[in-house]
Amino acid sequence: MKLTTRGHYSVKALLVLSLKSPNKPMSVKAISEEQDLPAPYLEKLLIEMRKAGLVKSVRGAQGGYQLALHPSKISLGQILAAVGETIEPLSQLNPDATIAEDWVTFSLWQRLHQKLKEALYSITLADLYYDARSWQANHGEKASFII
Repeated sequence: MKLTTRGHYSVKALLVLSLKSPNKPMSVKAISEEQDLPAPYLEKLLIEMRKAGLVKSVRGAQGGYQLALHPSKISLGQILAAVGETIEPLSQLNPDATIAEDWVTFSLWQRLHQKLKEALYSITLADLYYDARSWQANHGEKASFII
């Protein structure tokens, strides 16, 4: 599985919201400047994440986006699914019913896929938040991170 630009930007945006603005809205412009993300593309991703219930939008001069749930209730799997990421490893594989090795390989990949999916849904935004905060404390730097 490779994290595409969509997934990468989405996770970064939600980390910015959890690190910089946990209790108040943050504008798309502020998020994009914080992490050097293209604002128009970021806005589209935030709209998708709003539809999935991960963020909420607030209108007005002090408006923007904020997390809709506590970071411990948002998993990496939910973020990726909200923006259309897929982790299907062998969607086109059709094993030959007469060859045992095909079935063994297919079974192995199915098991690995299930474990990967479980891992993505067990890692929360809070986990990533604490990892980022720990790194920042060790390096004396502000909230800017790479995923």
